[in-house]
Amino acid sequence: MPENWQYKIRSSSTAKGNISIVPWQVCRSAAREAGIPVRTAELWACENGICPSRYERSIGTLGLEGQARLLSSKVAVIGCGGLGGWIIEILARAGVGEIAVADGDVFSDNNLNRQALCDEENIGSPKAVEALRRVRKINGAVEVSAWEKNLTPENAHLILEGCKVAVDALDSNRARTLLLTACREMAIPVVHGAIGGFWGQSCVLFPDDRAPWEAAAGTDKGIEEVTGNPPFTPVFIAAIEAAETIRLITGVGKPLSSLLWCDLKEHEYYKIRIQGREDGKCKGVRSEK
Repeated sequence: MPENWQYKIRSSSTAKGNISIVPWQVCRSAAREAGIPVRTAELWACENGICPSRYERSIGTLGLEGQARLLSSKVAVIGCGGLGGWIIEILARAGVGEIAVADGDVFSDNNLNRQALCDEENIGSPKAVEALRRVRKINGAVEVSAWEKNLTPENAHLILEGCKVAVDALDSNRARTLLLTACREMAIPVVHGAIGGFWGQSCVLFPDDRAPWEAAAGTDKGIEEVTGNPPFTPVFIAAIEAAETIRLITGVGKPLSSLLWCDLKEHEYYKIRIQGREDGKCKGVRSEK
């Protein structure tokens, strides 16, 4: 016999096509009555052919199995600014079960033009705290750990512990290298993203991969130091990063192993294939329009 909370979810579901739908509020109340996490109730529903209503529009693409994988996974988003805010928003709506967010910065006036978590009322507030508040408003089933600090060699393993994927929402190659080093040690794939003006790039880096900034000498900061970042570029690249994170977890499609370079001004998009290295030297780069 199912437990009372399971019976409540099953008896409240209705058939719709090939699946059953249950109001997400039923999962929440059932979890509260049973004294269990909300995501435990939602995960049980998905594993038993029942879709919480909040994910109904995702199932045709990701499937119930994919939704269950999201709910049972933990992701780290390192950086809660221009890229990170939008990434956190998407992952919370997708139902990633646990999100660790890390950022030691606070919001300032110039964040208002592009950062999803920033508004006129929270200038001066810690970005990580605002990320936690936003996720709780969006999806009460998602568990959040907020780190009001930047990633360091001392805290990286603690922040990344248990993560399936780490997302690079950083703004310097030095910080990205620190993240990548920790993820290599912990065998965690990294979803990379960077932006500047009309331009942006993204790719998936597995522990044995070389990063684009390791393949060629460059400055710590990119062209964004000159161009700034308008509102639309972070949203565009953040959506790609979130999509790759979700694809990695659900197994839907192949990871973006090439570097996707995007020019939103001229609408030119390239996949740049960075090949392996021998003796510390890059073999070569090939681009595909």
